[in-house]
Amino acid sequence: MAREPEARRARFERGMAVLSEVDGIAGRRVIEALAGISPELAHQVAAWGFGEIYARQELPPRERQLVTLGALTALGGCEAQLNVHINAALNVGLSPTEVVEALLHAAVYCGFPRAINATLVAKDVFTERGILPAP
Repeated sequence: MAREPEARRARFERGMAVLSEVDGIAGRRVIEALAGISPELAHQVAAWGFGEIYARQELPPRERQLVTLGALTALGGCEAQLNVHINAALNVGLSPTEVVEALLHAAVYCGFPRAINATLVAKDVFTERGILPAP
């Protein structure tokens, strides 16, 4: 039984390492914000979401972020998470043009309002980073 807390801590630490690689400081901020209200949710996002799922080798980080951007766009109402994951997409090598193209493609499947909202989040991220692509 004493090994369970060690294993739990190791999963969390592994997840935080992956989260830091992908999401950088924005990911850490999400975990810190969650820890203040729901430490267990913060733990699961890091340990399971990143330590187990994002850490899998079967899909490269670039492709994982494309899937994530499509899913968040389709869900709608996920602008805060889109901000984090558009930054993550840039962190793992997607270009601003590729992000915009992925969000345009999502319009076919989830509609213009959701794609527009996601694209405006991307515009904010690109502006913050000083990499707004030319139209």
